[in-house]
Amino acid sequence: MRAVGWSAKRQSELRGWVAAGWGALGVLAVLVLWELYKFLGPAEGVVVGSVPGEAGSGVMLLPRTHDRAMPHVWDMAARLFAPTSGGDTPPLWVSVAGAALVTLGIAAIGWLIGVIVGAALGLVMQRWQLLEWGLLPWIVVSQIVPLIAFAPVVNAIGNQIDRGGGTWPQWLSVAVIASYLAFFPVAIGMLRGLASPDRIHLDLMRSYAAGYWPTLVRLRLPAAVPHLLPALRLAAANAVLGAVVAEVSIGMRGGIGRMLIQLAGQASSDPAAPWGPTFGSIALGLIAAGSVALIGLGLANYRRGEAA
Repeated sequence: MRAVGWSAKRQSELRGWVAAGWGALGVLAVLVLWELYKFLGPAEGVVVGSVPGEAGSGVMLLPRTHDRAMPHVWDMAARLFAPTSGGDTPPLWVSVAGAALVTLGIAAIGWLIGVIVGAALGLVMQRWQLLEWGLLPWIVVSQIVPLIAFAPVVNAIGNQIDRGGGTWPQWLSVAVIASYLAFFPVAIGMLRGLASPDRIHLDLMRSYAAGYWPTLVRLRLPAAVPHLLPALRLAAANAVLGAVVAEVSIGMRGGIGRMLIQLAGQASSDPAAPWGPTFGSIALGLIAAGSVALIGLGLANYRRGEAA
């Protein structure tokens, strides 16, 4: 029995290393394709339907490849270690890391709010089918609203609360917008997970005269874990995305979204600089989604057949 357990552990570790290897290979492939297209592609890109003498007419099918539009990979890497704005300013990677920590903290609060709201919605929809019929279509429709248009509305409401004597810091608007993207996968994952136990198991709980709450705690919630963990990972990545877009939309200073906009305005003279916060945003999403895996470590006994 001990040998079987050791073998399963070794297989799990091997799958982890294989997954990491494929991930590294994917990143390397993207870098190679970037440089290959920069070498082979036209400097001004491919534009169709352009009118002679009218700048900006036509539709661009392939991007430009000159250095201002597509800096080399090694130029982007070297720019991370150069001063952020010249002079005695810290290296770009230090500024990106500081801004990323601000955004990560706000996204974590948004994720927590989204998890609470999404879990509550999943619970009530599973408990009362009438509420599922009424709420689920609106939950789906809510994700169609453009976030860049929704963010200023939330910020305006927060400003009114702040002017009315309440306390509503700008970062709270960003957290609310992040939670708006985070709650959806949690609500759907919770609903699917709570409804996943087999009929025979539900009948067994009824035969023990177990009510709703004992059945929820001892059967439905453990059965929901394989559905809920992927939903939590997706919610974490969505919260980071929502936080970055909200920072851009409402102009909150200190976060990585605002930094991205500021450096993008200097792209004509410093084309490699905007890629620093871009890479930081990607890393934030990966860190946020990977951090949820720590929750899964404590729920390993309930992760059999985890949903993809």
